[in-house]
Parts: sequence; structure tokens; C-alpha cells
Amino acid sequence: MSSSNARSQLPALPVKTVIAASLIACFSLPMQAQAQQELPAEGELQSVVVTGTFAKNRRTIDSESPIDILTSRDLQSTGSAELATVLARLLPSMNFPRPTGADGSDAVRPAQLRGLSPDQTLVLVNGKRRYTSAVVNVNGTLGRGSAPVDLNAIPLAAIDHVEVLRDGAAAQYGSDAIAGVINIILKKGAAGGDIEVGYGQTQERDGKQKSIKGSAGFALGEDGWVRVSAEVADRGPTNRAGRDFSNPLEPRYGKVNLRYGDAESKPATVFINSEYHLGDNLDWYAFGGYGQRDTSAGATWRAGLVKDKNGQYVTRSSIFPEGFLPIQNSTLTDQSLVTGLRGEAAGWRWDASLNYGSNKFKLDLDNTVNFDLAAASPTHFYVGSLKNEQTVLNLDAAREFPVAYFTGPLTVAVGAEARHEKYTIGAGEQASYTGTGSQGFAGFRPENAGSHSRHNESIYVNLEAEATKKLSGGVALRHERYSDFGSTTSAKGSARYAFTDALSLRGTVSSGFRAPSLAQQYYTITTTNFQVINGTNTAIETGTFAVNTPQARALGAQDLKAEKARNYSLGLQFQPTRNFTTTIDAYRIDIDDRILFSANLLLSEALKKTLAAQGTPVGAGRYFTNAVDTRTEGVDIVSTYRIDLQDKDRLDLTVAYNHNKTSVQKLADNPAILTANNLKLIDRQTIQRATVGSPKDKFSLAADYSVGIWNAHGVVTRYGSFIVPQNNALQDQHYDPQWVLDVSGSVKLGKNWRLVAGIDNVTNRYPDQVTSVGNFNNGGTQPYSGFAPNGFNGRYYYAKAGYSW
Repeated sequence: MSSSNARSQLPALPVKTVIAASLIACFSLPMQAQAQQELPAEGELQSVVVTGTFAKNRRTIDSESPIDILTSRDLQSTGSAELATVLARLLPSMNFPRPTGADGSDAVRPAQLRGLSPDQTLVLVNGKRRYTSAVVNVNGTLGRGSAPVDLNAIPLAAIDHVEVLRDGAAAQYGSDAIAGVINIILKKGAAGGDIEVGYGQTQERDGKQKSIKGSAGFALGEDGWVRVSAEVADRGPTNRAGRDFSNPLEPRYGKVNLRYGDAESKPATVFINSEYHLGDNLDWYAFGGYGQRDTSAGATWRAGLVKDKNGQYVTRSSIFPEGFLPIQNSTLTDQSLVTGLRGEAAGWRWDASLNYGSNKFKLDLDNTVNFDLAAASPTHFYVGSLKNEQTVLNLDAAREFPVAYFTGPLTVAVGAEARHEKYTIGAGEQASYTGTGSQGFAGFRPENAGSHSRHNESIYVNLEAEATKKLSGGVALRHERYSDFGSTTSAKGSARYAFTDALSLRGTVSSGFRAPSLAQQYYTITTTNFQVINGTNTAIETGTFAVNTPQARALGAQDLKAEKARNYSLGLQFQPTRNFTTTIDAYRIDIDDRILFSANLLLSEALKKTLAAQGTPVGAGRYFTNAVDTRTEGVDIVSTYRIDLQDKDRLDLTVAYNHNKTSVQKLADNPAILTANNLKLIDRQTIQRATVGSPKDKFSLAADYSVGIWNAHGVVTRYGSFIVPQNNALQDQHYDPQWVLDVSGSVKLGKNWRLVAGIDNVTNRYPDQVTSVGNFNNGGTQPYSGFAPNGFNGRYYYAKAGYSW
């Protein structure tokens, strides 16, 4: 069955029908909408923040922690419609590479903040905890071993602005808030709306992207509103694979046989945000979304010929005598609903909410075979599913108390939270896991399948106050109890001192943690992995074992512990005028018992026999482990300057820089059984991937010029050097810094229409090519590294037309 045919059989029609109807409703709304309310001027910075504080009317300039605010205009300033890509271009401390040929990581790409693991950043939507993806990054990508939030499941059409807290916040929000917190604030209100169509493609005429998105508000009588946002896109694949000259005897010698670039992706998403005033000091609210993303990506090319026991080349598969490229067709279904009541009683502002979300990943394979089934093998396989679910019950309350010797009130906030998590692995069809299984991704076996759950409860308190006109501060304390690993307590202290109205010093000290995810504890599969051995890209049956299984125990596994973190930050704020602001924030993040995914352990004959006796005949094994203590040190610098011109024209300039370095402070002892077999659980490549695999710095200079109905925007970004490590240091590849220029222009036509055209990567810059040392470019078929922070698609042209009311 071809991949296109398999794609057409997916049950996506109901989702797309609902979203199409939503977009039609958005477009027709101007005739129904009420008179538009007075809105802030376009491009006006939102200065009041809600992230990291319970105080009312807290401004960014007053915050003891560094907070970035990205407006809707900022989010629309690039050619990308993916939230993670946009954030990586706007935030100097964020990294979002574009891995390829990495199984589920092609569909759910991980993003890093401050060079840490992708799952060490907490994501909120309207201040409520977002659930993580079901996909575990188990291949050789950045963020290997993590299962973070899928940021791209949230459509840009639904977002009003994004607040990014660049500081540890586990004492305020709980697990995962080590590198920082990303709080996505949805559009609200009954007034106004917009709809936009877009098209783009690369210089190579691939990667064609077509999209339509919109957002509109509806009044619910006189006391409420509901806002509907929807987005549908068709994103074509890119391919930068080289010709295959590995074997002159191959039928397809000298041809491009691989897909190496962005996967084909077809997302369709609808989000709703609503509120209704029930009575004096009592409001009901609800928001959530439903989305489906179909992704088609190529695995590794399977050659047509293979050597038999006599060293002679023979045809590998009678079904595909010329060789074949397995196609991984995945469907990601994402759904969420948050509902609650908030109000005020006896001077307390309170908020009670129920939050449910799930992320399900289902995978089919096409254009492949199971070699063990020979000519009887099917060419389409259902290989199984992964699903992550989260339910949260939360109650917050906050109140201001006057304190005689303070210049401002003391804000006291208290809260309690109960959370239930569930992780499920669904088995594939029998043909997908029989013998060595389907090529490209062996199916989940019945013994891999099952559901695992846990629950945790927490209580917390937060105090904030302006002690004097110059000094403000806060303390937070949070205690949590997990059903699977015990209790933990996090604390945070912060302060800010204003020397003058223009100059202030701020700092924080905090402790935090990240609970091992259920995916890290229970993800189990046996599949084919490739390792370069003696210069040959070799297929090896590899078992990924949950730490509590007999197979993992036989390789020295122990139960996972929570990661423990200590964050320190010290920053300087300088704002001599209303239009000029500079912040410099230095930080240090110490993480103990950091969880890493082990090396691919090439098993000795003795260990192979041990695992075979347990029913797992594999050549390699791996599992999660508390591997290292790390220290991350860095500095963020952000400077903005607005020049007001005549007739409301203006020029906005932004300079941003991040420098980041992670080092290993302690390495866990190697299990005795592995030492006895000359194996390292955590090898050099695993350590270096976590410390030097992301750019050590990033610099950007952006200019936004508005004159009358015209706008011009440009940003030049320098992505710093990075290293793609190997176990042999002589085979490491050091990548030079890369400069990238993005430009766009727009024009307003009347009051409602806006046309945009732009070019990302104007100079068509590509990262350094992968060297042939050790054959890590696989004979030149994989010319670029998946670690490259800006990908390797080259120049990209785009145009958008939007109508707003």
C-alpha cells in the first residue's frame, strides 16, 4: 500500500470538517459581531504579567525574575506557523533543531531552553499545567530520552501573547520548572477577529506550505463570551539527501534513495476559550482544544542487496528487489479541556479548576517488509500507539494584606493540587513484531503493552511584598508527595532593589525538581537501530527496557529518582527612558541525578544469552538512568529601543544575546555487570550530547519599521558553534557559527486587509556539511546534521493575506 493511500484511509475527516466549519464561522462573523472594544495600539508591549506572581498588576519592570513577553504581532513576524519554531527565533535562550530520520522525533520535535533537557521546561496555557507528549525521543537527537510538551499542537491563531519566565519556578508550579516556564495566554473576548491564508516554499521548490487560520469571538448574551480559533495546514516535505554511491552493484546506485529533511505534516486544530459571569464576584471559564496532525517521514534506506554467508551479494527482498525506504505515517491526536470557577470572597481571590489533557501517537508503516516473513510479508503494518494522559484538580487563593511598615501590601497566596497521570502503550499487529519485526520501526509487542499510572498531591504558599519604594521581594514554598517515588519540598526566594528609577538589581535563589516521567519509567520496545561500526552503518536489534523489567535489571538498572535542582540568578535592569530598556541576567543551574537515556549497549555473547533466556533475543540494550550531576552557567542580555517618528510612525530595535555552558560535576558509578563486560552505561557521546550539542551562544538583532500603512521587519541571527560528539573524540565534528537573515514586509489595505511577504534565510545559508570521517554522513547521503539549530532547508519564501475586524 502506498503512503498516500494509507494516508487517505485515516479517520481525519470529522476533525477537518469541524475545523473548516469553525473557519467559515470566523470569516462570516463580521456581520454578526458587536462593535469592537477599544484595544491596545498594534505593537504596544503588554507590561502586566501573570507568570511567576500572584500579585495584582505586576509589571515586567517590577519583576524579580526575568520575563519575556511575546505579543501576537511578534509571533506573526516570521514565516513559520509552528509555535516552537517561532519561539526559537524570538528567544535567544531557546533552541529548536529539526531532526530527521529519528522516528517519532520527526513528528514531535523537542525544544530546549537554556541548553537543558526539553522536559525541564514547564509549559502552561492560561496559567494551567499543560500535559507532555506521548512520544519519547530515543534516537540520537538533542533531548534524547525526553518526552516534553508538544508546543506545535497549540495553533498561533489562538494565542494572544506568550510569557516566558527564565528562572526556576518549581516552588510555584511544581515538577519540570527547572529551566523556566512558558505560559501561553489565549485570545479572549467577544469583539473582533481575523482570518489569514498563507503560502510558502523553499528555494529548492520543496517544503510547500499552505495554511488557513482564523479566530473570532461571539457574545454569550450580555454576561459572557466564547472565542473560537482554528488552523488547517498542509506542509510538504523537504529533502536534502545526497546520492547513494555506497555500492556500485546496487540497482539504485547513484540515485537519491533517502528522505532527509522536514517530514510531510498536515495539522488541523481548533481551540476554544470562554468565560461567563454567573453573579457578583463569580465567573465560570473553560478553554481547550482538539487537534490532529498526520505526519509522513522516511526511515533509513534499506539496500536491495545483502551478503550471504559466503560473502556473495544476493537480493534482500523479493518484494522490493531494488531496495526500499520505509515510510512512517503517524497520527498525533491532542485534546484538552480546562474548566473552573473563580471569584472573590472575604477579600480572597480564588480559582478552582479541573484540567484534563491527552496526547496520543499512533504509527503505521508503509513501503516496507518484515524480512522474517519473506515473500509472505505485508507492505503495510500497524505498529502500535502511545498515549499520555493528565488530570489536575487545583485550588488557588490570594489576598492582599496591609502591613504598616511596608509601602505596599503583602500578597499571600495559598493553594493545593492533585494530579493523576497515565501512560499507555498499545501493541501493534502481529506481523509488525514477529521475528525482527517490520523494517523502519518494529511494532510494540504484547509484552510491551500496558497502562501505568501515578498520582501526586501538593500544597504551596507564596508571599510577595513591596517593603519599601526601592525594595521588593517574595518567598515560595511547595511540598509534593508522589505515589511512585516519595515526597519533595521546593523553595524560592527573590528580591529586587531599585537604586534609582532607571537602575535596579534583582536576584533569585531556588530549589526545584523534576519527577521521572512515566514514559521514562515504562517505555519498552524492541526495534532495529543503526550504529556505525568499523565504518559501516549496521542494523542491530535493540531492546529499550523499562527499569523495573528483568532485562534492565540484568544490565544493572535501578529505580529512577527525581532530579533535584538549585537555581541562582542575578540581574541588572536599566530603563533610563520609557522607550529604552536593557536587562542583563546571569544564572547558574545545578541539577543532581539528571536522567539520561543510556548508551546503546552492544551486548557480549554472555549478556545476549542472558536476555535471550528472558525471551528477548537482541544485540543491544538500553534504559533510563540517573546518570550525572550537571552545572549550567550563562547570561541573557536583552535590550529594546523604540524611536517614535512623526505621525505615529516608529522604529523598534531589539538586541538579544544568550551564552550558555553546561558541564558535568559528577558521573554515576557504572554498574558492575557492565564493567565486567567492558561496557559503559553512560558513554562519552551521551555525556557530550547533553553538554555541547546545542549552540553555546546565540545573538540576534531585530528591526521593525512602521510608516503609514507600510511595515518592514528584519532580524539577523547568529547561531553559535556546537559539537556533534562521538565516543572517539577524534571523530567529533565542530560546527562553525551560522548567520541567518530573515526579512518581511507588509501593507494595510483599508481598515481590514493586510498583505505580507517575506524571505527567511535570505542569503540561503546552510550549516557545515557532515564530514565523511567514520562514515557518519553515510556515504554522503546524509549531508547535514540534525543538531543544526536552524535546520538545513535553505532559503524560504512566503506570502500571507489577512482580514481582520
